[in-house]
Amino acid sequence: MPYLERPGQPALHYLVDDFTDPWKNAPVIVLQHGFGRSADLWYPWVPLLARHFKVVRPDLRGLGRSGRDFDLAGGMTVETFVDDLAAIIDEVAQAPVHYCGESLGGMVGAALAVAHPDKLRTLSLIAAPLRISQATQQTFACGRESWQAAIDELGTRAWAHEINGSLRFPPDADPGMQNWYAEMMGQTDKASLIALSRLAARADIEPLLEKIATPTLGIYPVAGSITGPDEDIIRSRIPGITYVGLPSRYHAIQFLMARACADEVLHFACQHDGVAAGA
Repeated sequence: MPYLERPGQPALHYLVDDFTDPWKNAPVIVLQHGFGRSADLWYPWVPLLARHFKVVRPDLRGLGRSGRDFDLAGGMTVETFVDDLAAIIDEVAQAPVHYCGESLGGMVGAALAVAHPDKLRTLSLIAAPLRISQATQQTFACGRESWQAAIDELGTRAWAHEINGSLRFPPDADPGMQNWYAEMMGQTDKASLIALSRLAARADIEPLLEKIATPTLGIYPVAGSITGPDEDIIRSRIPGITYVGLPSRYHAIQFLMARACADEVLHFACQHDGVAAGA
């Protein structure tokens, strides 16, 4: 399990999955998880992508197995996440990478594409909102005074489990799957998730949309519970975006519909590189 170590910065954990032909200089694809999740989220995607790309799965600072030894109040921002990702890309690749981010990971990817367009080959956004609406924040509060109060009272695992049944997954979703998902999110300590929720509550990528010059794929749940109000804006304002709507209103399409999402990302990236996805 590699770590990127930098003076004065938290250690950044990432996983690498590479089943490409060793004599080929295969491009890198970075898979970036969203709010409260970890690199483990992407395991269903790995068999589908790692034959074609060197798959790099980072944990955001403060989440998963990345370091928490930094000032949470000032050190968890979109800018620090972008700087962290730029450093990881420099560490693992000698050329621009394909980037795929889900939800908050997509929001950070949009900011990365604007700040470092030279580091990206393509940008794929999976159910990435423009912002977290007040209605969604109220749902995240789970009947408490605030989103932050709910995480503080319930803890990360129990909070994740409660939200899973309201926005992420349909009511009949496999209970074992929901428990695994909540356990994955439970790796993150409460203080880190509360700090991240404060960032997520105020982040807004709408002003960045017209500035994205990287070839972009957007995959969204049709009438998504979180992203629904944003999808027309995203489709109309990111130059040349390729948009795919999947038949679900639940947010966690990157997990519920992993094969469909991964296939779209694979074909988009391979088309950009001028290679056959099935080769």
